[in-house]
Order: sequence, then structure tokens, then C-alpha cells
Amino acid sequence: MARRKNVIIMALAALVAGATVLVYAQDGEMAGAAPSKESAGAPPSGGDLPDQKPPSVPGAKGAGTQADKGPKVLYDLGALPDPVQRTLTEIVFAAETGDLEAMRPVLESREFRPMVAAAFVADPIAYWKEHSVDGTGRDVLAAMLNMLASGFVLTGKGRDAMYVWPYFAEVDLATLTPAQEVEFYRAVPPELAAAMKKSGKYSYYRLGISPKGVWHYFLQ
Repeated sequence: MARRKNVIIMALAALVAGATVLVYAQDGEMAGAAPSKESAGAPPSGGDLPDQKPPSVPGAKGAGTQADKGPKVLYDLGALPDPVQRTLTEIVFAAETGDLEAMRPVLESREFRPMVAAAFVADPIAYWKEHSVDGTGRDVLAAMLNMLASGFVLTGKGRDAMYVWPYFAEVDLATLTPAQEVEFYRAVPPELAAAMKKSGKYSYYRLGISPKGVWHYFLQ
């Protein structure tokens, strides 16, 4: 049980750090490497999930934030409410399998499925496959992980509160620091990034989870 909790904690922290780097504890000592998909395994949706919070990712603050220019950019996964952490865990493990069908239990375990388009979509899995570059939907899963690998913001208050990934969706792109522009180019295909920077508005994938852990949307 403890090993499984540690795997989940390291997987979430490693995702924000870049998914392939070592995770370091806040005191600077090495905490361990990001686990492989074979050793980690995806926990069943709604199953036994961690009660220990993921650590913050040291060095993430180096990306910088826009002082007094929009919502505060956050990186500390440990500061997220437990329901949000559980939802993130399910999404990340399902996406990292490379099998779009692994996301189906995550979607269907909820009373309401997340929005994947402006119009109603009865089957998000079929929709993602149809709109993927090769029919497998793996590029959609990759985009999902890329979004979650960036910082995030908390928007709204009360019943309207929402954690949104990536934070680019809620800030003026003209205010990005050089380090944040690197983050931006990691998340967004270059051919789309140039047009977005010119307009100052983000128009790629975004993902929203409420403080209660409800996955509201993943759409462009």
C-alpha cells in the first residue's frame, strides 16, 4: 500500500517537473526517479487512492509569474484539495497507458462526463479518436499530459471555483516571462503557438477540475 502511494505521489510530481526527470525533496535530497509505466500501473477509477499529498516540485517557481497581471500561477500539487489530487491521479495514469480506452472508466465513473467540445458529445472516446491525427487518440492523450505538466491557476470563487490547466488559458500571453514562453512552447505545437502569441490569447486544449474533484472539461 505504501509503495503504491509513493508511486502515485512521484508520478504526479514528475509530471509537473517534466515527466522524465528525478523528483527531489524540498531539502534538496533525491527522492527517487519517476516510475515506469510497467512498475506504476494504472489504479482502477474510484479505487484505493492516496491519502498523502504529492510534494511540491522544487525549482518550479523558477518559471516565474505575472505579478499583478492576472491570476497567480500555481505549481504546488500538494496544495490542491484531496478530491482534485485523486481525479488528477486517475487522469494521468489512464493517459500514460497510451490506450484511449483506459480513459473510459475514468469518464464513466462520474455522474457527468467532462465536456470535450462546445456541442454535446455522447462518446468522448469516439470523438477523440475521430479528431486525432491517426485515429488512435494518442496525440490527444499526449496533449492532455502536456497540459497537466504546466502550471495551473484557480479561477472563480465558491461554486464557480475551478482549477485550470494550463495557466496560459487564463493569462495574457504577451506578459509571459522567457521561462514561461519555454513552458508555452512545450505545451503548444509551434505552428499554433505563433498565432496565439500574436493575438495574445490562448486557444488550444485546456482542462478544468472543480475543488470537489469534478472533471468539468478538456477541450479546445
